[in-house]
Amino acid sequence: MSSARHPAGHGRLLTGVAWALLLLGLWLWGKDITAGPGGLSAPTTGDVAAVGRPLGVPLPPARPPMEPAAPERLEVPSLGITAPVVPRGLDTAGAIDPPPYERAQTVGWFAGGAKPGTDGAALFVGHVDTETEQAVFYGLSSARPGERIRVERADGSVAEFTIDDVRVFDRRDFDPRKAYGQRQPGRAELRLITCGGTFDRASGAYTANVVVSAYLSGGTAAA
Repeated sequence: MSSARHPAGHGRLLTGVAWALLLLGLWLWGKDITAGPGGLSAPTTGDVAAVGRPLGVPLPPARPPMEPAAPERLEVPSLGITAPVVPRGLDTAGAIDPPPYERAQTVGWFAGGAKPGTDGAALFVGHVDTETEQAVFYGLSSARPGERIRVERADGSVAEFTIDDVRVFDRRDFDPRKAYGQRQPGRAELRLITCGGTFDRASGAYTANVVVSAYLSGGTAAA
């Protein structure tokens, strides 16, 4: 497991096997994907490591959830990420189907879960790299608490989230409820997910997952 500021393995393929390991477990969790209190309430060790949690970072209060609307574009200004969002479903193996490699600069939203800005945890996935280039979430592990995420939605509104946690989860003992579960009931939350750690050539997969967690802290109404 690595806590480097950039995921290891630049220029190596994020394989379908890696995505299946990451997201099949999430699907097996079932429709409780954004329900319950489950999640992390304190720093943990072992299969989870905090990437960046500086003390004393002021965080704004959470705002009430918004009316539902599908996402169209996602921005993380501090990381220079601005990307179109496409809805994704499940593939034949029962895992969330990420955007194809020819659209490696596109973010996938799990349309079977919460819409960003509504009660629950909206899930976004993106490739870390391809065989030839960095992909949309290559620098995701550089995110830090207090930084913002903007989601432009189909009704013309904008949902603004504040990052409150950045973690690396080891695949060997992966717990989807800890990684993706809603932290506080009734709160609108968001997860950005990609691969991290190191690239294991034997298995053709990365050894960990980077999960950035955020909560709704602002936004603008539909035009």
